[in-house]
Amino acid sequence: MEEKRIKLSSVAAAKEFVVRASKCDFDIDVYYNRVIIDAKSLLGVLSLDLTRVLTVCMHGEDAEFAAYLEELATKAATAA
Repeated sequence: MEEKRIKLSSVAAAKEFVVRASKCDFDIDVYYNRVIIDAKSLLGVLSLDLTRVLTVCMHGEDAEFAAYLEELATKAATAA
């Protein structure tokens, strides 16, 4: 189980995140505070506060998605 802290800066970025997460064949959760959302649910991801840094928890391995999360984590670190 791998966790990354990311920031989704826009609705378009959230949509891209959900599309990429949906390609993975394992569960991925996104959470902020006590709210946990399925990363493959666009409505769920959009219900989170996109101005905040979110935590993504992958319950499997996918190198391509992990690299994408690393890009988002880098953006979150520079934005914070």
